[in-house]
Amino acid sequence: MSARDTDWDGVRLHVVTGKGGTGKTTVAAALALALASGGKKVLLVEVEGRQGIAQLFDRPPLPYEEKKIAVAPGGGDVHALAIDPEEAMLEYLEMFYGLRRAGKALTKMGVIDFITTIAPGLRDVLLTGKTTESVRRKDPSGRRVYDAVVLDAPPTGRVVRFLNVTTEVADLARVGPIRTHADMVRGVVASPETAVHFVTLLEEMPVQETLDGIADLRAEGLPPGGVFINMVRPEILPEETLEAAGEDRLDLDELIVGLKAAGLTDDAEETARALAAEVAEHAHRTRLERRERQTLAKADRPRYELPLLADGVDLAGLYELADTIKAQGAA
Repeated sequence: MSARDTDWDGVRLHVVTGKGGTGKTTVAAALALALASGGKKVLLVEVEGRQGIAQLFDRPPLPYEEKKIAVAPGGGDVHALAIDPEEAMLEYLEMFYGLRRAGKALTKMGVIDFITTIAPGLRDVLLTGKTTESVRRKDPSGRRVYDAVVLDAPPTGRVVRFLNVTTEVADLARVGPIRTHADMVRGVVASPETAVHFVTLLEEMPVQETLDGIADLRAEGLPPGGVFINMVRPEILPEETLEAAGEDRLDLDELIVGLKAAGLTDDAEETARALAAEVAEHAHRTRLERRERQTLAKADRPRYELPLLADGVDLAGLYELADTIKAQGAA
């Protein structure tokens, strides 16, 4: 596979969403590492104020500035940005009105908080606007500053509204700089340069939310990306054993003989019963996960499977997930 032979050639904004608890931020961070590998420069952005990126990379809380936080496999840099709506508003006032000093005064008066509270759509314009500005930004030579931007977006249930900024601000400003800014954001978010990826587990609720989210994106003319199936457990037993366990046909006597042959003679019968119960549970979970894989296939989107890390997600685990993402062609 060449350096450019991936499923997402031409995509420069990777939006990552998923139901809470699926590992959305972890996958976004691993994807950023994978995209940066081989000498690229990638920006990883978060917008929910949780400082999840800093925690994953074992860094202090991120300020509102772009900071290098990791070196990717084979070279390449990952920078990170935690967007603060208040600071984004100040940038907006300076960019379109030259009013940064006035903006600071408004901040002290609490006016900016008031504005973003009564007009939540404007808040989303600010957050997505800063992200899309990073996508479009060029250095003095005319080259893009970042090869890709990864956005750790809000959960699946809110991501369409978050991204669909033009509709959100339509009643707020039909003309003028705010509307122009929103349309510029929409021009990036709804373009082939963007892909909205979903993170899920092989469980019924997150799988259904993923399918619903993809359908909602398509209905709004937004570009669905791939599906990252996270925390996948290996199928460790042969098919015939799984079938026997699922049908409650495991031979306890055979298990007892095997335990004794292995030197586990104490309470062999009780151990065999406990082992049979564990195997039956594994068989049940395996059947459910296979069913959910079939359900996800209905979305007709590229799918990538990431393993459940036995030791949890630390920095080494992030690099392991990045390698897996790269090997499957997602970066």
